[in-house]
Amino acid sequence: MASFNFSIPMEVRFRDLDALGHVNNAVYLTYFEVVRTHYWRHLFDLRSYEDFNFLVVRIECNFRSPAMFGETLRIAAAVRELKNSSFVFEYEVTDQETGRLIADGLSVQACFDKQEKRSVPIPNEMRSKIKQFEGLP
Repeated sequence: MASFNFSIPMEVRFRDLDALGHVNNAVYLTYFEVVRTHYWRHLFDLRSYEDFNFLVVRIECNFRSPAMFGETLRIAAAVRELKNSSFVFEYEVTDQETGRLIADGLSVQACFDKQEKRSVPIPNEMRSKIKQFEGLP
């Protein structure tokens, strides 16, 4: 497993469960979104959704073992790759108590100009801050 510099705890809520009593597959994408938002706020102190200058263009999730009601999960995120206008987040969901791997995945985001409605290069300040935090070359 790769190391992560950022993570948050997340208690499995009753609303997260499916008919089989474990976390529904779609909920993991919400977990990824929540940790991604916290990561962004941590690095850039963003307070409004209007401050986010990217959108998700791809996402995938691998289900490794079921999470159940009452468990506290550790949701981790890291930017693993920076391209010209896009970047790749990697995620890992583990049981906080045992470290059992529950799910992992990735998402690709593209920096986006909302007025022009097109992708734009990653701003230099954003690129530098992510590289420094993640220890990327």
